[in-house]
Amino acid sequence: MKTILIIEDDIVLRETTAEILELENYKVVTAPNGKRGAEQAQIMLPDLILCDIMMPEMDGYELFEILSKDEQTKRIPFIFMSAKTEVKDIRKGMDLGADDYLTKPVSEELLLSAIGSRLAKFELLKNGVVAKDEAKEHENSLKGIENIEDLKNYFCDYGVSKTHKRGEVIYKEGEYSNNIFLVYKGKIKSFKIDEFGKELIINIHKGDDFLGLSAIIDNSHYYESIMAMENVEIIHVSKNILQQILENNHKLSLEIFQLINENLTEVKEQLLQMAYGSMRRKTAKTILKFANLMNHKPTNSINISRRDLAGVAGIATESLIRTLTDFKKKGILEIEGRNIRILDIEQLESIN
Repeated sequence: MKTILIIEDDIVLRETTAEILELENYKVVTAPNGKRGAEQAQIMLPDLILCDIMMPEMDGYELFEILSKDEQTKRIPFIFMSAKTEVKDIRKGMDLGADDYLTKPVSEELLLSAIGSRLAKFELLKNGVVAKDEAKEHENSLKGIENIEDLKNYFCDYGVSKTHKRGEVIYKEGEYSNNIFLVYKGKIKSFKIDEFGKELIINIHKGDDFLGLSAIIDNSHYYESIMAMENVEIIHVSKNILQQILENNHKLSLEIFQLINENLTEVKEQLLQMAYGSMRRKTAKTILKFANLMNHKPTNSINISRRDLAGVAGIATESLIRTLTDFKKKGILEIEGRNIRILDIEQLESIN
């Protein structure tokens, strides 16, 4: 329901106009003079003001100037209503910036038409102002991003959030890259499928990790697939937006490059371990990697499937299970179902 403020010193005209508007389902508030009208307008912020000109204490022109200088009231549609019919009086009201000028006596049809059209126009203009304000705010937010932490904050403020259930593929290797992702909550694995259909886990990602940065260049594709290892929440931002952010920000570009480089270095080390490490060493390294990833404490268990562990280690699941059983017998690990707890981290780190 729209609220209309009527400012009129003639009590009969004020009450009659209020009754007409109330019958049209408007909420009406009235004021008997300009001073009281200014107070009401600034307190209640009506959707439209209908105001007489000649009033005691403060006339309509003075009132309009006061409200026009107030950030909260300057955009409220304002209609002058007065018995003054000379062109110079009408011109003065319109020159001040009023939305309309009605001369008394005003017919009910004309009154309602003027109010309806001004409210409709205001809605259209308001949406335009809001859109411009939001665009300006967004433009300023892009300029304020100076480092990785600022970028993460931008993702949280302006990115699109989505939840994925455990086992759900978020994007597949070879798909065209449209977005860059930030893990907000949960664990995600990135992997590739070899020519024999075997899954090779490249990395495990947790909260605060970026995904898809290596595909930030135009017309590039994701080089790996990613899947939720548990129920996760991720936030994505258009790749084009991130390119705009990096365009004039060399410091942030270097930090992004460093992240990509660190990820590539980790993958290379993993490949070397898979190629040359012993099965026991691969298994121990993988468990330690998961422990580090999950900020492991000795009393905490690591909850992960044997298949995922084997995928990261680059060994057959059956071989991994035999090695875990051996570690358990030696008192290095405690195993119950999917849960693995490290009992002797020093011995685990020393395995060759």
